[in-house]
Amino acid sequence: MVSKRRLSKSEDKESLIEDASKARKQPLSKKTKKSHVHNEVEENDSVFVKLLKTSGVILKTGESQNQLTVDQVVFQKKLFQTLRKHPSYPNIIEEFVSGLESYIEDQDSFRNCLLSCERLQDEEASIGTSYSKSLIKLLLGIDILQPAIIKTLFEKLPEFLFENVNSDGLNMPRLIISQLKWLDRIVDGKDLTTKLMQLISIAPLYLQHDFVTSLPEILGDSQHADVGKELSDLLTENTPLTVPILDVLSSLRLDPKFLSQVRQLVMGKLLSVKLDDLPVIIKFILHSVTAADALEVISELREKLDLQHCILPSRLQASQSKLKNKGRQSSSGNQENSGQDCVILLFDVIKSAVRYEKIISEAWIKAIESTASESEHKTFDLAMLLIIYSTNTQTKKYIERVLRNKIRSGCFQEQLLQSTFYIHYLVLKDICPSILSLAQSLLHSLDQSIILFGSLLYKYAFTFFDTYCQQEVVGALVTHICSGNEAEVDTALDVLLELVVLNLSAMRLNAVFVKDDMHLVIRKQLSSTIFKYKLIGIIGAVTMAGIMAADRSRSSNLTQGRTDLSNEQYTQVTSLLQLVHSCSEQSPQASALYYDEFANMIQGRKLAPKALDWVGQNIFNDFQDAFVVDFCVFPEGDYPFPVKALYGLEEYSSHDGIVINLLPLLFSQDFAKDGGRMTSKESDQKLVSPLCLAPYFRLLRLCVEKQHNGNLEEIDGLLDCPIFLTDLDPGERLESMSVKEHSFMCSLIFLTLNWFREVVNAFCQQTSPEMKGKVLTRLKHIVELQRILEKYLAVTPDYVPPLANFDLETLDVTPPTTAAISAKIRKQGKIGGRKRKADGSKTSSPDTLSKEDNSECDPTPSNRSQLEKEVKGKEEKTSVSLQNYHAFFRELDIEVFSILHCGLVTKFILDTEMHTEATEIVQLQPPELLFLLEDLSQKLENVLTPSVARRIPFLKNKGNRNIGFSHLHQRSAQEIAHSIVQLLAPMCNHLENIHNYFQCLAAENQGVVDGPRMKVHEYHIMSSCYQRLLQIFHGLFAWSGFFQPENHNLLYSALEVLTNRLKQGEPDQSLEELLSQSFNYLQNFSHSIPSFQCALYLLRLLMVILEKSTAPAQNKEKIASLAKQFLCRMWPSGEKEKSSIPTEQLHTLLSIYLEHTNSVLKAIEEIAGVGVPELINSPKDASSSTFPTLTRHTFVIFFRVMMAELEKTVKGLQAGTAADSQQIHEEKLLYWNMAVRDFSILINLIKVFDSRPVLHVCLKYGRLFVEAFLKQCMPLLDFSFRKHREDVLSLLETFQLDTRLLHHLCGHSKIHQDTKLTKHVPLLKKTLELLVCRVKAMLIFNNCREAFWLGNLKNRDLQGEEILSQNSEESEDDTASQVSKSKATEDGEEDEVSDGEKEQDSDESDDDSE
Repeated sequence: MVSKRRLSKSEDKESLIEDASKARKQPLSKKTKKSHVHNEVEENDSVFVKLLKTSGVILKTGESQNQLTVDQVVFQKKLFQTLRKHPSYPNIIEEFVSGLESYIEDQDSFRNCLLSCERLQDEEASIGTSYSKSLIKLLLGIDILQPAIIKTLFEKLPEFLFENVNSDGLNMPRLIISQLKWLDRIVDGKDLTTKLMQLISIAPLYLQHDFVTSLPEILGDSQHADVGKELSDLLTENTPLTVPILDVLSSLRLDPKFLSQVRQLVMGKLLSVKLDDLPVIIKFILHSVTAADALEVISELREKLDLQHCILPSRLQASQSKLKNKGRQSSSGNQENSGQDCVILLFDVIKSAVRYEKIISEAWIKAIESTASESEHKTFDLAMLLIIYSTNTQTKKYIERVLRNKIRSGCFQEQLLQSTFYIHYLVLKDICPSILSLAQSLLHSLDQSIILFGSLLYKYAFTFFDTYCQQEVVGALVTHICSGNEAEVDTALDVLLELVVLNLSAMRLNAVFVKDDMHLVIRKQLSSTIFKYKLIGIIGAVTMAGIMAADRSRSSNLTQGRTDLSNEQYTQVTSLLQLVHSCSEQSPQASALYYDEFANMIQGRKLAPKALDWVGQNIFNDFQDAFVVDFCVFPEGDYPFPVKALYGLEEYSSHDGIVINLLPLLFSQDFAKDGGRMTSKESDQKLVSPLCLAPYFRLLRLCVEKQHNGNLEEIDGLLDCPIFLTDLDPGERLESMSVKEHSFMCSLIFLTLNWFREVVNAFCQQTSPEMKGKVLTRLKHIVELQRILEKYLAVTPDYVPPLANFDLETLDVTPPTTAAISAKIRKQGKIGGRKRKADGSKTSSPDTLSKEDNSECDPTPSNRSQLEKEVKGKEEKTSVSLQNYHAFFRELDIEVFSILHCGLVTKFILDTEMHTEATEIVQLQPPELLFLLEDLSQKLENVLTPSVARRIPFLKNKGNRNIGFSHLHQRSAQEIAHSIVQLLAPMCNHLENIHNYFQCLAAENQGVVDGPRMKVHEYHIMSSCYQRLLQIFHGLFAWSGFFQPENHNLLYSALEVLTNRLKQGEPDQSLEELLSQSFNYLQNFSHSIPSFQCALYLLRLLMVILEKSTAPAQNKEKIASLAKQFLCRMWPSGEKEKSSIPTEQLHTLLSIYLEHTNSVLKAIEEIAGVGVPELINSPKDASSSTFPTLTRHTFVIFFRVMMAELEKTVKGLQAGTAADSQQIHEEKLLYWNMAVRDFSILINLIKVFDSRPVLHVCLKYGRLFVEAFLKQCMPLLDFSFRKHREDVLSLLETFQLDTRLLHHLCGHSKIHQDTKLTKHVPLLKKTLELLVCRVKAMLIFNNCREAFWLGNLKNRDLQGEEILSQNSEESEDDTASQVSKSKATEDGEEDEVSDGEKEQDSDESDDDSE
């Protein structure tokens, strides 16, 4: 072998640079040494040419290819043997290579040697490869020639580095390097690696890229480590080569540790790379991941890879916006398209990695799962979860679980999902089927937040994806609608409705998927034998008919003919309505639902005149035929009661007038048994149920109203016409009537009441005095009938009223039952009333008041013990609250409350000649006022009160609480609030009138509100009206919607009404002025408050006004003063209660007083130091003279609130620091002296009031106070001891006595074995032990250790007597002489901590009352 001189690395590099510089100076297209005739055989006597010709290669001149006369393998073998056997071997090799170098000095010859050889036609089939290699490549395949040939090539290559591409399109450097690719064997790989890296270092950038990417195709596996090291060094020096280098490193066999180092280097550059380079970089990072570091790498990658903010250039976001607006058509910018292609390519790389590498997909999911904060999540996280979900079926369940947890925790919100689709829609649209599959899975959840997220997936898939995906979305939603699952159906319908609003044009293209199914489903539901589905079909059919018959005229100037329905549309609407009518007429409940839904549709939608005329005419005729008879046609039949025409407002002769045919219709149907679902013996007989009377009239009234622009003259006869009833007031015959007769009378009264309620709804807005007077009379009739109904219900235990509100929720509504009443009580016959609430029929007050909130207007007992007390006396009657039957009364419209504007109304009574015969003054009386206020209060609570404050009982159907408010919920909370504000002025009138009533009443009775001249019934009605008015005011001003900017003007209007009651205010007053004057106005009512409940509502109303002020400090003390006045007032007792003050309300009012007073400690000291001693010295049933609300019955409430507020106050006091001034130390020490004194007063009261609830409060809050003392006071004593030694010792001496009493209480609890008390003992004793240690530490800190020593503390009871039944426990106590030695004293114990002491107080809020 020819020996070669190895140049050093630096020498080689220098020579290459020198050659390259020479190449720049001289033209590269050198003239050939000799001219060649085109396409002639090279004739040369050189060894090189001869040996080639002998071996089978004929060199050609010009642009002709060199010819290969033998097979390539044969040529290589012949040439090798010729050289090897040559006499001058190995010198022949140098001579051969020199001949080659001379030959390739001509550029054309060099090019021919680099291009493939031509195989002669007569050559037999090749036994080797099917393609021809170049001459250079054939020579490189001969081991003895390879090193020299490589050297020659690398010496020749610099000549072409800076040469432009030849006219024939060949790039010589690339062509030369390609000769080195895929060689069967590399003789000297290390040398070749060195030459290649030197070449890369001097080559132009575009060639550097090609040379680097060629390395894996040139070098063998043995050289991968060396070249990898060289490339990593180059990576740090040459940033533009990052992509090709990483691409090559991904293809080499390298050590994982080395790849990890490179990966860390690349990670550092990730935020600064170009978008075009990102796919290759991410590919390398993912390629280098191992199982050990997968989670760490992916976590770092997801933090740095933020396509939204760091990578995507603004032009790409702009292009996305363009694409979205143009229906996803491709944009016209090459740069934009390039950017999109890079993003898609990037995700293709990631998809490939997560599909085939399980460790990467699992690590990515874990990295997202471990991110806890919502702010740390990016759109890329959500996109990755969706991509992995689509590419890896094995992780689907895992991803669903992660998604559900993230949704529940609030980490994945709608905004994040929307941004994900906006940024990555080009990638996500390819996985649309998987996204829809995920959405379908999420919609099957029971969690509402997860269902909502699934619906958003459908929504954004429809919004951002193409037409095909939109079809899939609509098809999937239709599938959900047909699933039968209520939550799925509702959600899918909501999404479809939203999609129609968002993108009507796109939904029109997919309407065929919905229309046909909708028609088919509605017809099936209407004909269904399952009652629930029939009702659903009715609702759907009425809605569809309303949409089809809608008046679509855009301008009132258009003629009717141009805007009315076409004949085809008219036929479709009427046919559909007739179908609904025929399918529902066999069921009164279905018919009533049809009428109510139809009425709602007419009220909320403007129908085309043609359709409205048809509907109005049919309804008018059908109503007359079904329910109205002539006055002269008296009903004949065997009725159980004499039929009379009652409650008529006009005098009728025997020949004219109309009557509502109620009693005969009710009697003719077995109504009470099947609750409104009748079956007829004669199938062809048309059934008319009185259950449909009120719904049908509502539909009729709204049709007439729409047709005549609110004028109801066409049906005004129904306002004053009588009803066929019987004498309803039972009188003395109540006891003698049968159960069936009782039920019949109850149903008759319920139906009459609902008729009157709908009549009031209809005519309440009529402006004529005559109409107003009649409406007020009907209100009076309603109140009278309700009083009579209560009598019947009290003696009809298992009565089921007829339904009045028809909706799907009413299917499960049950009336109040008497299951809670014992059989013994039933036999006594004293109680017949219902006590248990119907589901949703009555909810708690908006401010979490107690069950006794409505005791003034609803004296019904609320528990069994009260019920049994009532049956003891025969003379006592049982009352029934109609509030419990709220679901069985027709809803009053919000317009009805315009009646509150009525003062005195003059009603004219006309004779037959229409002349005024007499006049009658009609006024809104207190019972009718109370009726309206109670209903308005319930409406306000249902709409404006936040759901948290409603306290819906656990496991109750939350939908049922909305029964009876369906019309109300058709309006927004803002509309309701606006309506109430319009009623503020008349309600203020009523409030002031009631205020004057109680002022006069107090004056007549010399300040005694329950004096001998007081009318008890009237007093309670007025008191209830007072309470309801304050409750309505509070509900309005406590509405959270006032904080929204769009409702600020409404708040101003409401406050101006109150302000103007004092004086006509100046225009444009500030909010603070309005709030202050409103506060003063409402505060004036405190002098006439008739009941404790009213007092609490007034306080809460003032607090709500105060909360809206920016400077509430001044009025805060007014609230405290007012609260104290109420606590110091003697309240009248109820009719049946021992006390008129509900315990929870007293708790609330006392808390308000202590929270708003300037000095909580002084207030507590006043109550505990003045009021309680007065109570102790008073007779058994008496109260404190200073605080009349403080009785033995209410002491536990006072005690609990004072202990809680004392602990809360000291807990909020900042612990002192040594850096504070001396004055601050003294103030805090004084404060703690007062607090401990209050605590001492309270804690010693247990010696007198030792009931179980009091002791429970003492144990619970006693421990909390000691803990606060440890945390807040002891640091203060640490640095106050030296300067205020006597004060500190006095404080500790006082506190020692208190803690000793707590220790005695622990012993008392154990002796009595009361588990409710003993569960607090371990934690309390542990806290006392900590206190002993802490006091000792404080004394040591102040060099006063001798002031503390330990002794024995005996077990004693609450009175201080030693407990001899148990062995005395060892304990720590200081019994030193406190006066002579001035030693600090403290008590404590050395009891071993038992397992029970480690228990937590799990019943912090469990407070008993006596």
